[in-house]
Order: sequence, then structure tokens, then C-alpha cells
Amino acid sequence: MSSNTPLRGIFTPNIVPLDTRGEINEPELRKYVDWLIERGVHGLYPNGSTGEFTRFTVEERRRIIEIIADQTRGRVPILAGAAEANTRETIKACEHYHSLGVRAVAIVSPFYFKLTPAGVYAYFKEIADNSPIDVTLYNIPMFASPIDVPTVQRLAEECPRVAAIKDSSGDLPHMMRMIAAVKPVRPDFAFLTGWDAALMPMLLLGCDGGTNATSGVVPEITRKLYDLTMNGQLDESRELQYRLLKLFDAMLFSAEFPEGFRAALRLRGFTTGIGRQPQSLVQQKELETLSDQLQCSLAAEGFTDQPVGGCPVGDSVDSDHVARIVQTVVGELKKRGMA
Repeated sequence: MSSNTPLRGIFTPNIVPLDTRGEINEPELRKYVDWLIERGVHGLYPNGSTGEFTRFTVEERRRIIEIIADQTRGRVPILAGAAEANTRETIKACEHYHSLGVRAVAIVSPFYFKLTPAGVYAYFKEIADNSPIDVTLYNIPMFASPIDVPTVQRLAEECPRVAAIKDSSGDLPHMMRMIAAVKPVRPDFAFLTGWDAALMPMLLLGCDGGTNATSGVVPEITRKLYDLTMNGQLDESRELQYRLLKLFDAMLFSAEFPEGFRAALRLRGFTTGIGRQPQSLVQQKELETLSDQLQCSLAAEGFTDQPVGGCPVGDSVDSDHVARIVQTVVGELKKRGMA
């Protein structure tokens, strides 16, 4: 995959299947990679939050990328999570993933220690100046030091290796400010949203794609949503965004992340195993209840059968919420002469 191939489309953050001993289930992971590619994902994004990168060792993180790169065989680009605890180890990860033919790496802003914008800039500058592979900034302010707009602009201007940003804040105005600041100086710079609930409006604003956890469970829906939006079929796209919102909320808010996504993937026929984060008896019971709810949601989309006892009738999704966001975005684009 060419190093100058733009980062476009849906890059799937994948769950890592585990075996009964809690080790990486390599055959199941390979099967999962093929399944995702066959269903139209544009790229893969291992070692992200959905992949629980902090719960694996350095060696395991590298092995996950090795397996996925080998199984993918260049069919789709790979955006590999390369965040380690310090710049030295992160640069080593960049070098290793580059040797595997990975398209780019994603590096989360420093976590645990809250840094100033100057500290965030210095961190990424050190990595970018020493990385043989393109770097995607990963902004997830709920867990790590935020990357503000001036810092993104400065890194984009000064570091050719900084090629994209993945933003998981879900903040529409913040995304607009970044695009407005960076695109004039770096037209090739890519913007990816990590917030599934706003995928359609983010694409309308000018995002190039997303890294969306739901695409690891229902890749058919996220791919179709992307295609419809990019083709300007907004009524159909909006209706699909409502449906995606329901699935996203069920998987995200009903269990500790990413256990809801792990449970949903089991319903799609994969042996995902039990996650490495220990679960209390209460949590285990709640997850059983959640699995029934998820099965109903997936059954409504035609991806599985209803659970024994059936599903409740009715839809509790507040579709007006997404409609208001979309109307605001389209109105703003029209005012700017962009739609």
C-alpha cells in the first residue's frame, strides 16, 4: 500500500478474540479479518481503544499487527495503533509496523499525565521527526491530554509525516475548526471521526472517514452509510444513521467499554472469549441481559434471530436528535456555499 495513499473511508477498530486461557485467538482473529474485508470495510484499525491496547503487552500488541498484516495481504490499508508509554518505545513501534507494510500509525495523545498544548506538540513532534511511517494524531480528550486546533495546525505545517487526525470527541464545531485551519495548508491531511453517533454529519462537514467501533460488528451498515452520504443520498443516509445510533448506544452505554461490542460480535458468530478486564458477578449478569437486548437490535437489522421469548415491540430511539444535527450541518454548509 503506497505511503501517499490518502486515508479515506471507514477503518474498523477490531475486537481481539481471546481463547479460553485469555490469550490471542489467532485463527479466530484471521477469520474476523477476512469477514470484515469481505463486508467492505475500507481499512483496519487494530490496537485502538476497541482493541483494548492497554490490556496487552508490548509483544502482544506487535503480534496482533503481525497477524493482521499477514492475513490482510495488502487487500486494505492498516492504520495501526502504536501508542506506547513514551516516545522511545512508540518510535520503535512505528519502525516495526513500517517494516510490516502498515499504511500509517495512530498515536494517542499522552495519557495519565495531563500536558499543556506545548507538551502535546513536543511529544508528537519528537515522534514525527523520527518515524519512518505516517502518523495519525489521536484526540480522545476523555482519556488523554486534548489536542487543540493550533497544535494540530502547527504539526500539520511542520511535520510531513503527520498525515491525519482521528478525533473521538464527537465535537462537531471542533472538527469544523480543525478542518478550516488545516486543509488550506495541507489539502492531503485526513480527518477521521471516532464518534459513530455523528458519522453522517461529520462526513458532511468534510471528514474523510471514520474509525468506528460499530463497523466491527455491523460493517455492512457503516459502509452503506458512508457510501450513501458521500453520494449525496441524504434521506437514506439519515435513516441509516438513526439505526446506527440505536446499535451504538446499546453497545456503548449498556456495559463497560468495549464489552458490549464483544458481546455483539459473539452474536455475529465469532468466538470472542472473555475480555481481560475482570467482571464482577453483577456485571456478568448485566452482560447476559445486554446480550438479549443486542440480539434484538441485530435481529431488527436482519443479522441474527430474535432471542428465545422474542423482543419488545417499539423503537425508543430519539431520531429527532440526529435530524437536528444533520439539519444544522446542512444549513451551515449552505450558508458557506458548500452545499
